[in-house]
Amino acid sequence: MFDLLRGPAAGIGTPGGWWRGLLVCAIDGTLMSVPDSEGNLTVFTKHRCNNGGAGYPALRLLVLVSCGTRTLLDAVFGPPSDGETVHAPRLLRSLRKGMIVLLDRNFTAQALVTAIARTGAQVLGRVKNSRRLVCLRRLPGGSFLSMCGTVPVRVIDCEITLTTVTGRSTAGYCLITTLTDHHTHPAADLITLYHQRWEIETAYLEIKSTILGGRVLRARTPAGTDQEVYALLVTYQVLRLAMADAASTRPDVDPDRASFSIALNTARDLVIQATGIIADTVIDLVGTIGRRILADLMPDRCIRTRPRVVKRAISKYNPKGTVDRTSYKATISINILTTPGP
Repeated sequence: MFDLLRGPAAGIGTPGGWWRGLLVCAIDGTLMSVPDSEGNLTVFTKHRCNNGGAGYPALRLLVLVSCGTRTLLDAVFGPPSDGETVHAPRLLRSLRKGMIVLLDRNFTAQALVTAIARTGAQVLGRVKNSRRLVCLRRLPGGSFLSMCGTVPVRVIDCEITLTTVTGRSTAGYCLITTLTDHHTHPAADLITLYHQRWEIETAYLEIKSTILGGRVLRARTPAGTDQEVYALLVTYQVLRLAMADAASTRPDVDPDRASFSIALNTARDLVIQATGIIADTVIDLVGTIGRRILADLMPDRCIRTRPRVVKRAISKYNPKGTVDRTSYKATISINILTTPGP
């Protein structure tokens, strides 16, 4: 069922779905807790912590997301003992020419970048600041050409500054991309595009927090866990498809403005009330879920920042000092760094 449903649901005109003719996607991973049962412990392991092992074993889930609609193109999962770069190659079956994949620092290893490039998809990823890439030729605009294994890449060094009422913070970013033409794909545009990678983090929030409510999965066997994870992914994908269908009827509406909570709660109401269990002969693309979404759209997204904190602390004691959990409106400035020549 998941294989039948997975897909981008992003037309050419979908805001944020496409960039210069390329479908914008992202790959990332997360951990999900499963019951602490003898059956699950034969496959899933507990994380080591400073105060001993974690309370629950976990599974590692990796998804390939279409950033414009946050729909799932593919998903794989398995034991957390296998790292993200071990699971990631299983997602390459869903990559093709005409896509650009956004990657975090953990995924820009030479072998994985090479494998993605062989599928025909383009890569835009961040590398660790400590990684040294040889400058083969300087390009106008601040970027330079280099190699990631056997793959020619363009390297963009930049500083991104966030300014809020509390002050300013600056972080260095080093991006690599297989889009080596600086005329057709300017460095500043690629830096801005990379921010879309955070759409996959929002997708995980909707799956783990909005649908699951932060709860541990229920299945006590590995086979049952597989079934439950796929049921969760199918539920998420069905809701996202309904949201994308509703947004497509309003060309002026960005899918980001559709509320996932409204879609989920409306679907729950329809199931409880057994409403519309007999389909009409006329296909209603928007449907009840879509109408409620369009009737209560969220405002246009503005840039916000919030200090990162541990939400599920290992220690039972409160952290030292004051933890600021306020979200602040922010402005972003980008400074492309000039890298020394070859």
